[in-house]
Amino acid sequence: MPDILPLSWFQRETSAVAYDLIGCVLCRRQPDGEVIRCTISETEAYLGVRDQACHSYQDKRTARTEVMYRPGGTIYVYLIYGMYEMLNLVTQTEGVPEGVMIRSAFLNTALTRKDYQLLAGPGKLTRYLGIDRTLKGQCLGEASGLWVEAATTQPEVVLTPRIGIDYAGAAKDWPERYCWKDHPSLSR
Repeated sequence: MPDILPLSWFQRETSAVAYDLIGCVLCRRQPDGEVIRCTISETEAYLGVRDQACHSYQDKRTARTEVMYRPGGTIYVYLIYGMYEMLNLVTQTEGVPEGVMIRSAFLNTALTRKDYQLLAGPGKLTRYLGIDRTLKGQCLGEASGLWVEAATTQPEVVLTPRIGIDYAGAAKDWPERYCWKDHPSLSR
């Protein structure tokens, strides 16, 4: 079995985790026991209390954001627009509310451009893999049915500003979106 990343791997500087996740394999066990594996091609880092785009900006602790204050490797799933579940992986140590959003990935069996687009966007990814808020607060690992395996390749990664956060003041321009350069699975 491939190497499952330990929780300590996520308890590092958030931007480094976001960068290093590109090329790693996100795994989701389905209700029938099948495990779907997909390679992560795009992430975004959210840098906690100093980041206007982050839910924990200015140390706002609410029932929704409390999970972000847990140790790295905790799963944070939330709903936006009343219809899309977003998958975030908490980073850093307990009490430092930062995380990485998984924006896109591709199935390891992908062959065509259409195949690569199946998981091209955070809502498409969670819907396809069956990731929802029942995972919120659980730890990555086989017990939760959601884990990350070590990368088998090191792609070229490019940084761009994050997407869809025009409300975030100067933070909207921070280059905290990490993309597998020119990959057909990237979100739009």
